[in-house]
Amino acid sequence: MGSPDESSLHFLLHQIIRYHFIRLHDLLAKIGLYQGQPPVLFMLWEHDGLTQKEIGKALNLKPPTVTVMLKRMENAGFLERRPDSKDMRLSRVYLTDKGRNARAEVENVFQQLENECFDGFTMEERILLRRFFIQIRDNLCKVNGSGMRL
Repeated sequence: MGSPDESSLHFLLHQIIRYHFIRLHDLLAKIGLYQGQPPVLFMLWEHDGLTQKEIGKALNLKPPTVTVMLKRMENAGFLERRPDSKDMRLSRVYLTDKGRNARAEVENVFQQLENECFDGFTMEERILLRRFFIQIRDNLCKVNGSGMRL
C-alpha cells in the first residue's frame, strides 16, 4: 500500500479535524473545560434541570460516559446534581453560578476558533464551504443508511 495522497479529501479532512481538535482543546483548557463538556452547558443554558438520561440521549452518549462527564463538571463547579422534587429516583442536573457565568467565555472560544479557521476567507467562500460540507455530510448519511446526524 502506498503513502496517502496529501491532496485527497480523506487526508485533508483528517488534518483539519486533528488541528481543530488540538486548538479547541487548548482554548477550552484555559477556562477549565474539556471538549465534550460545552454541549452539556449549551443544553443546560437552554433547559436547566435535565436528567442525566435526557442529556445522554440528546448527545448520543452511553450512561457511563455521561456519568464521568457530569462528575468532572460537578467537581470543577460548573453544575450540580439534585434529586427530582417529584420523583426521588431521578437526579436532575443544574447549572451553578459558575456554569451560568461561563456562557460568554465558551461562546467566545467557539467564535475565536471560527475566526481563526476562516481567516482570509471572504463571506462568499465561507458560505460556499459550509454548503459543501453539508452536502458531503448528507451524502454520507444517505450511503450509511442511517439518516442520523450527529
